[in-house]
Amino acid sequence: MTARWILTLALMLAPSLVPAQGSLPAGISRVTSVEGITEYRLANGLQVLLVPDASKPTTTVNMTYRVGSRHENYGETGMAHLLEHLIFKGTPTTRNLMGELRSRGMRFNGTTSFDRTNYFASFSANDEQLRWYLSWQADAMVNSLIARTDLDTEMTVVRNEMESGENNPFRILLQRTMATMYQWHNYGKVPIGARSDVENVDISRLQAFYRLYYQPDNATLTVAGKFDEGQVLKWVGEYFGPIARPTRKIPPTYTVDPVQDGERALTLRRSGGTPIVMAGFHVPAGAHPDFGALSILAQVMGSAPGGRLHERLVQKKLAASSFGFAWSLAEPGALFLGVQLAPDQDPERARAELLATVESLATEPVRAEEVERARRQWLNAWEQGFTDPERFGVALSDAIGRGDWRLFFLERDHIRRVKPEDVQRVATQYLKRDNRTVATYQPTAQPDRAPAPALVDVAALVKDYRGDAVAAVAETFDPTPANLEARTQRSALPSGLRVALLPKATRGQAVQARLVLRFGEADTLKGQALVASLMGTMVEKGGAGLSRQQIRDRLAELRAQVAFGGSAQTLQVSITTVREHLPAVVQLVGRLLREPAFPEDALEELRRQALAGLESRRKEPGALVAQALARHGNPYPRGDLRYAATFEESEQELRAVSVAQLRAFHRRFLSAAHGEFAASGDFDAAALRAALEQSLGDWRAPAEGAARYVRVPRPFVQVAPARFVIETPDKQNANVLGGLALPINDDHADYAALLVASHIFGSGGSSRLWNRLREKEGMSYDARAGVSWSVGDANSAWTFSAIFAPQNQPRVEAAVREELQRALAEGFTAAELERARTGILNERRLALAQDAFVAGALGAQLEQGRDFLLRQRMDEAIARVSLEQVNAAFRRHIDPTRLVTAWAGDFKGAVR
Repeated sequence: MTARWILTLALMLAPSLVPAQGSLPAGISRVTSVEGITEYRLANGLQVLLVPDASKPTTTVNMTYRVGSRHENYGETGMAHLLEHLIFKGTPTTRNLMGELRSRGMRFNGTTSFDRTNYFASFSANDEQLRWYLSWQADAMVNSLIARTDLDTEMTVVRNEMESGENNPFRILLQRTMATMYQWHNYGKVPIGARSDVENVDISRLQAFYRLYYQPDNATLTVAGKFDEGQVLKWVGEYFGPIARPTRKIPPTYTVDPVQDGERALTLRRSGGTPIVMAGFHVPAGAHPDFGALSILAQVMGSAPGGRLHERLVQKKLAASSFGFAWSLAEPGALFLGVQLAPDQDPERARAELLATVESLATEPVRAEEVERARRQWLNAWEQGFTDPERFGVALSDAIGRGDWRLFFLERDHIRRVKPEDVQRVATQYLKRDNRTVATYQPTAQPDRAPAPALVDVAALVKDYRGDAVAAVAETFDPTPANLEARTQRSALPSGLRVALLPKATRGQAVQARLVLRFGEADTLKGQALVASLMGTMVEKGGAGLSRQQIRDRLAELRAQVAFGGSAQTLQVSITTVREHLPAVVQLVGRLLREPAFPEDALEELRRQALAGLESRRKEPGALVAQALARHGNPYPRGDLRYAATFEESEQELRAVSVAQLRAFHRRFLSAAHGEFAASGDFDAAALRAALEQSLGDWRAPAEGAARYVRVPRPFVQVAPARFVIETPDKQNANVLGGLALPINDDHADYAALLVASHIFGSGGSSRLWNRLREKEGMSYDARAGVSWSVGDANSAWTFSAIFAPQNQPRVEAAVREELQRALAEGFTAAELERARTGILNERRLALAQDAFVAGALGAQLEQGRDFLLRQRMDEAIARVSLEQVNAAFRRHIDPTRLVTAWAGDFKGAVR
C-alpha cells in the first residue's frame, strides 16, 4: 500500500445494455450515465459505478472512500494511510486477507491520497471471484478488526515505508516545499504522516476514524471490465444493501490558506543525491475552470525537449533535466516547476535562471504551438488510457476525491477548450513572485498578489453533464495459450527480421508492438557495452531529417508512444498506438533507426542526466547491495559485456563516450538482419507487413564480419559464500539482498516445483518471508524471494531482499535464517501448495490478457524458438506438481551455506 499523490491517467470502457429502472433490485436506483459509465445509488447512500467491457476477460473492482490526509485532525497525521494498512488485516471471517487475495491470483493494492483512499483488485473474469471480492468489500466496510495487536506490528511496517521514502531527496524536498507553502491547510502534511503521530496513534481514535468515514454514504464502488451487469447489481444489493445508512454527519473541511504575501524559502541538506531546484505556486482546485490552463502551462514550462526550462537551463548546461506538474486536488492546490542538476552544476545559477525563465512569461507570452503541443500530449495520454479496463476503475478514485467522478471527463473537456490567451492569463495571475516558495521574503509597499483561493461547487458544475458519445464494443477474445497460438501469424522479412503478428479487435483500437534488433558477439563488442546502450537511447533524439521536437510532435500526431532503448547486444523499440496509425509509426521508426543524427547536444544532455543518476546511486543502499552481489566472484575482465563495473568505472566511461563512437558503432553493427518484430492488438496485418517490408525489409547486415550476431553466453559460475556490510550514513532505510547461483534453467525438470516452492517461501502476501518480516514482526514494508530464471544458459539465480530500519538488522537477519531453516527442515504444507498453485496460474492467465505482455512474449518466442503451447505445457506442469516434488526441489537447490548476502544502511558500525 502506498501514498499516491500524483494523478493516474485513466481509460474508458464500453457499456452494455443498462437495466431498466423497473428491473433493478429493490433499494437500488439508477442516477445517470456518461460515456458508458452508469451510476446507481443504494438507499444507504452507496454510490455504484458500472463500466462493462467484454473485450478483455478481466474484471477490476475498486472501492473509493472520500477520506484522505486532508480529513485528519491534530495528532492524527498519517491516520488515513495507517487505516488503509489495517483494513488488509481482515475481518473476523477473513483474517489472512493478503494471503486470500494472493491465493486467488488477484492483482490488488490500496492507496491513500490527500483527498481519498481506495482499495482495488483485478482478476480474470470469474463470477465466484467477483462475488467473493464484493462480499469482502461489504464486510470490510463495517467489520474490519482495527485491532491493537495488528496496529502494533503494522505501525512499524508503515514507519519502514516512511523510512524508505526518507532516502529519496526529491520526495523529501517536495514534502518540505508543501509544508512551507501551506501554513494551515492539511495539504502541507503529506499522507504518510508525521513519524511521532504514526508511532503514538491511539487505537480508539483510529477506530473512531474508521467508523466515521468507512460508511456507504461516503463510498463509491466501481466495477469495470467483463461481468454480468444485472448479476452484479443483485450481489451489490445482497451484500451492501443491509448496511444501514448512518445517522452521523461528516464534518466538512473549510480551512483555506490566505493569499501568500511574499516569497518563502527553504534549504534541505542531506547525504547523497544531486542538487534540485524547484518553485511551488498556489493554484486553484482541480475542478476550477482555470486548472486546465494551468496543467498546460506546467507542460509548456517543464516538458522535454520543447519546454522553456529545458531550452534555457538543460540545453545551456545549467541543469541535467527539467520538470513541471500541477496537482489536481479537491481544494486549492499547487503547481511545481524545477530542475535537477548534475554534480558539477551550480544551484545558485540554476535557481536564478529558473526564476528568470518564469518571470520572462510577462514579456515572452506563450505561443500557440506550445499550447497545441502540450494539449496534444495531454489528450493523447488520456485517450491511450481508454484501452485497459483494469486501470479505469482505479483512475476514477482521484476524480471522486475531488468531488465527483464526472470531473474525470470535465478535466478533459477543459483541456480541449484551452486557448493560448487562457494559459497566458493564468501564468500572469498565479506565477507571481509573492505567490512562490523558493526565495526570501521582501517587503513591498504595493503587494502584487494572486487571486484569492476559493472552493468549487462541484454539484452545480456537473449537473446534467453527459460527455461524449459512447464508444463501440470491441471483440470478445479469450486469451488462452491455444487461442493466442491459433491467432498468431509468423513470417520473416528478406532482411532476416522475424515477424509475429496477433491481430484482434481491442477497445479504442489500441495496439502494442515490440521491435528488437540484435548484433555483435563477445569479441567484437569488447569495451562497447556503454556505446551500444547509448546508441539505442539516442535514436529518438533526432534523425531522418527531423529534430528531437519534430519527432515528438509527429508521434503525438500519430497518437503514439514510442520508447527506444539499448543494451550491450540489442536495440529495443516499444510502440503503443492505434490501428489507423501503426503502419505510419513503423515507417517513422524504420527511418529513425536507419538515419539517426546523434546530435552532440543531445549526447551531452544524456551524459549529464546519466551522471546525475549515477551520483544519486553511489550512496543508495539498494544500489550498493546490488553492485556488491554483481561484482562478487565475477570472473570477466573489464571490457567484457558480462563484467560488473564500479560506479567510478561507469563514470569514466560516461565521460569518455563520443558521438563519433556512436556513429561508427551504428554503421558497423546495426541492421534488421537479426531480430524480431511482434505486435498484438487491433491492426491491419497486410498494411503492417507492407510497412515493415518498406522500412526494414531491405536493411541487411553490413558485409564486414563484425555485423554477425552470436548471443554472448552466460555460463554458470560457482562463487564462494560471502557476507558484505556497507555503511550508508544518514540513510534511514536499509536494504539486504541475498543471492544463490543455480546451475539450471527453465527447461530443468525441477522448474515447476522450484517455482512453486519459491512462491510459497517469498512471493507476495501469503509467503513465509512476508508473513514473518511484515505481518508477524512488522519490520519490513517489502520482503520477497524468488528465482530469476535463465532461458538459455543453465545459470539461474535465487534471491531474497528486504528493506528495514537499520537498527532492526540483527532481527531481520535472524528471521531470514530461521525461516530458511524451517522450510528446509519441515517443508511446506498442502494448503500452502494449493494457494501458491492457484495464485501462480491465475497470475499467468491474467498476464496473457495484456497486449503489451503478449507482444513481448511473441518476440521472445521468435528468439527462443518457442510458442504459446510451451507456456500451456508449463501451466500444466505447475497444476500437477506434488507437495513431495516441491519440498524436494527446495531442499535440492536452496543451500543457505552458499548464500552471498549484502547489507547496506546507517548501521553506525554496529553490524559486523
